[in-house]
Amino acid sequence: MTQLEIMCKLEEILEEVKAGILVTIDANGRPHMRWMTPSCIKDRPNTIFTVTSPQFPKVEDLNIHPYGEWMIQTRSLNQIVNLRGKVNLLNQPSLKSELLENIGDRLTMFWKVNENKMDFLVLETVIEEGIYFEPMKGIKEKVFFA
Repeated sequence: MTQLEIMCKLEEILEEVKAGILVTIDANGRPHMRWMTPSCIKDRPNTIFTVTSPQFPKVEDLNIHPYGEWMIQTRSLNQIVNLRGKVNLLNQPSLKSELLENIGDRLTMFWKVNENKMDFLVLETVIEEGIYFEPMKGIKEKVFFA
C-alpha cells in the first residue's frame, strides 16, 4: 500500500463516518482520547485537519507533546485507519475559512461547547506513519510517510 492509497482509503471512510478519535498525551504522560471531526483538504497532501478551542486541554497537551494518533473506522469496523504524526496548532484565517467550508456543518457539538465561536484553532496533523487494517480479511499494512 502506498501513501496515496492509504489517504484515499481515509477519505472514503471519512466521507461515510465524518468522525474519528484523536489521542494526545498530557503533561503527566497519560493518553487522552476524544471524538473529533477531521477532514482532508485538497492540495494539502498527507495531512488531517480539525478544529479546537484555544481553551481546551488538548491545546496544552499538544504544546508539551506535539504528537497525536488518529483512529478512523467504518461503522461496520471492517476498515480501520490509524495515523500518527506531528500536530501543529495553527491560527491562519485562510486555513480556518477553508476548513470551515469542509466541516463547518458537522461541528454542532463543537459550537455548543466552545463559547466564543470566532475563537478557534486548526489542528494540522502531518502524517508520519499510517496503518490500514481490514480485520475480517486479515489485512494489515503499514505505510511510512516521507
